[in-house]
Amino acid sequence: MNRRFVLSALPLLFALTAATPAKKAAPPAPLPDQVKVVLTTELGPIELELDAKRAPIATRNFVRYVDQKRFDGITFYRAMKLAWGEQPNGLIQAGTRGDPKRDLPPIAHETTDQTGILHKAGAISMARWAPGTAKGDFSILLADMPSLDADPKSTDPEARAGYTAFGRVSGGMEVVRKIFDAPISPTLGEGAMKGQMIAKPVKVLTARRVFTP
Repeated sequence: MNRRFVLSALPLLFALTAATPAKKAAPPAPLPDQVKVVLTTELGPIELELDAKRAPIATRNFVRYVDQKRFDGITFYRAMKLAWGEQPNGLIQAGTRGDPKRDLPPIAHETTDQTGILHKAGAISMARWAPGTAKGDFSILLADMPSLDADPKSTDPEARAGYTAFGRVSGGMEVVRKIFDAPISPTLGEGAMKGQMIAKPVKVLTARRVFTP
């Protein structure tokens, strides 16, 4: 009798369970206007100051990768060296490189004419294929690169969109320079990236937020 009661009660239990509304995930805590992050690399630390006030989408995205430790173990794998202008001229690039175990969904594009954050020396910028495809790859500039800024008057959609700068290096530019000066592979890379790939990529050991009182 007891067994029959238990069995007959199971459908009611399942119905009640199914009817219980799922708990909504708590919204992410708001970020301060400036977020400080330290990338500890094999060659030393790089301190970043991210502008959550003017570029909230890119900054929130970067912080998610940091807080979830998705940047631990990534590498700086590219050094684009430009032969013109004041030297050093170019950028270094790091990130998840499309690793599905690390990547989060792509983010909306923030243009420099909207944010006012320009591609100056020391700027950190989202790498992307097309606007709205940026995920977990980013660049740090060694020199001013206005060609990466949005040009609203251009007829070229790429130039009109530009790239998303969302902060700057606040300490450790000497480490950025060391990575930039690392030996380049003559064979790695495809298309325009051939001759820009670092022969022995520089590992990011940890990426952590710095909380200040």
